[in-house]
Amino acid sequence: MRKTTTLITAAILGGSMAMSSAQAEEMRIALVVKALGIGFFEAAAKGAEEAAAELGDVEIIYTGPTDTTAEGQIEVINSLIAQKVDAIAISANDQDALVPALKKAMDRGITVISWDSGVAPEGRMMHLNPSSNSLIGNMIVKMAADHLPDGGDVAVLSASATATNQNIWIDEMNKVIGDYPGINVVATVYGDDLSDKSYREAQGLMSSHPDLKAIISPTSVGIVAAAQAVTDEGKAGEILVTGLGLPSEMAAHVDSGASKSFAIWNPIDLGYAATMISYNLAKGEATASADGEIGMGRLGAVTLDDSMDGAMSDPFVYDSSNINDFKDIF
Repeated sequence: MRKTTTLITAAILGGSMAMSSAQAEEMRIALVVKALGIGFFEAAAKGAEEAAAELGDVEIIYTGPTDTTAEGQIEVINSLIAQKVDAIAISANDQDALVPALKKAMDRGITVISWDSGVAPEGRMMHLNPSSNSLIGNMIVKMAADHLPDGGDVAVLSASATATNQNIWIDEMNKVIGDYPGINVVATVYGDDLSDKSYREAQGLMSSHPDLKAIISPTSVGIVAAAQAVTDEGKAGEILVTGLGLPSEMAAHVDSGASKSFAIWNPIDLGYAATMISYNLAKGEATASADGEIGMGRLGAVTLDDSMDGAMSDPFVYDSSNINDFKDIF
């Protein structure tokens, strides 16, 4: 029997329940997210459950801290080490701060991968990017530029200042900004993937930059908060909001005109792929090696580069033409 477990930091620090002999035969894969209560990661957990059901001998432990801090994730990791899980698949709040704890996990024989937001190479066996970093960086500015034919001032509302994936995507965006004449990035602010703080940061951007034409938010929490702030200021259609978001959370903002388009990979597929990779590595059915491939079940295989990084798929753009096809899925 497969069992899926959801844990928060306080609960896992209290110890683990004794396992039955049947459960002991299952491989336990911990899907560690940046923080609990975020729709993107809850959708990823559904994908992990799908993979576990397909594999048949896997228990998913879906867990993370209550806020987006490295300290919270370190507490989670240490508890999982104590529980002697078979694998940890983590979306990191800080690429470097987690390394000592994850190295300890690997020293204890635990398979460790990062996904979505990466860990420094010495702290994991491989990293699964949801897409190519360069494609994501280009896409988030392209979606703004496509609706600003005369250019204009744009600002970035990111997650935390240490979020690995956010920083990489913003760097990649800045590399190609010159390809979009007239687009001028005037500020980058951080909402820490908290709705209320992201909302206030978006308000601050509008107040500080009266000529602002777009807010680019490469985080599913920030983009919703920014769209709501723009709407509440009565500037839907005047200030464009784009970036990375969930169809279920952005549908109303596409309808209102606050957002013309946004992109995301399928988080269900991402959780599914991370679980399949963790399983194959932990079972010894694949190894993490440069130019090597690791199976991802129905998604095929991921090919690793020299840094042991691989990309799952290209980002997908959602707009008024297709949002209704996806808003009830994730």
